[in-house]
Amino acid sequence: MRQLTKFLGIGLLVVGLAACDQQSDKAAAGDNGASASTSTQTVSLMDGKLSFNLPAGMSDKSGKLGTQANNMHVYADESGQRAIIVIEGDATNEGLNVMTQRLEQQQRNRDPQLQVVTNKAITLKGTPAQQLDTVISANNQTAWSSVVLAKAEGKLVTLQITLPADNQQQAQTQAENVINTITLK
Repeated sequence: MRQLTKFLGIGLLVVGLAACDQQSDKAAAGDNGASASTSTQTVSLMDGKLSFNLPAGMSDKSGKLGTQANNMHVYADESGQRAIIVIEGDATNEGLNVMTQRLEQQQRNRDPQLQVVTNKAITLKGTPAQQLDTVISANNQTAWSSVVLAKAEGKLVTLQITLPADNQQQAQTQAENVINTITLK
């Protein structure tokens, strides 16, 4: 049940980030892009057990969220439209496909117009994982969401990539570019 609550929180956080879009331009202008990365960088978490490439323009925003927990990391651009959320969960014996089905149902309960693009088993450099790609609608905006579930040392690892879905093919390609760099040890 605790994991279920975490998944619900992830979805709400992502929808909230997308909803903040209307105020983002003013906030970004005040920052002058000081914390924005100009090139791709590799992020390493969980004592090196998880790594992935962070797209240009995204930086660590974990400390700026009031709901920040020690096991949650948030990376976003200055507008908040593009975000990557990583959560290290508890140990679980549940199958990744079962958890992804549950996550899909939770998203569908919040967004009846949810479009599921893919829900498939994948391999991350030899590690089995499950990928759920959806298009989420909130506040007359759409966002692409790619959620990857995997296990590292028996613990559930969730990585959610959220991007504006104005150009769905471009968003899907950008998400796949991040997913293709994920390494779990």
